[in-house]
Amino acid sequence: MKTIKGWGAVFGLALAVSACGGEEQVAEATPEGAIEGMTIENARMVLAPVEGNPAAIYFDLEYEGPRAFSLSRVSVEGADSAMIHQFAEYDFKVQMMEALPIPIKNGTTVEFKPGDYHVMAMGVSPELEPGDKTEVTLTVSGGKQHKFEAEVRAAGEER
Repeated sequence: MKTIKGWGAVFGLALAVSACGGEEQVAEATPEGAIEGMTIENARMVLAPVEGNPAAIYFDLEYEGPRAFSLSRVSVEGADSAMIHQFAEYDFKVQMMEALPIPIKNGTTVEFKPGDYHVMAMGVSPELEPGDKTEVTLTVSGGKQHKFEAEVRAAGEER
């Protein structure tokens, strides 16, 4: 018994010394409305050529985080509704359709681009004009959200 107590005291002393002697390390907190490890770049909303038609949102997503999840919902400020779409073959034709949940894990990169995954924003406010910015909110399994701004572009501008 004395040996176990003795080793416990040595171990406890070692912990106390190491805790006091090092520099204080502060973990960087993930900002509110962000998912740890997720970065969004090149975000843009391209308005439809005909007012009242849906707008398309494109961006590049990278994830270098600790947990896996799936991306399945989206909302867009200034739009009545939004959904993630993708092009896929159905009935021997390539068609645009609502996307299944997108699995995301450490090291995942997903391009939301014309002809592939993209966000469709329906009922876009006529107040959104080229040069403005709008907030896009991605919701993942478990309910966490990641918010980012997308630059609003005119229909003829680069997608």
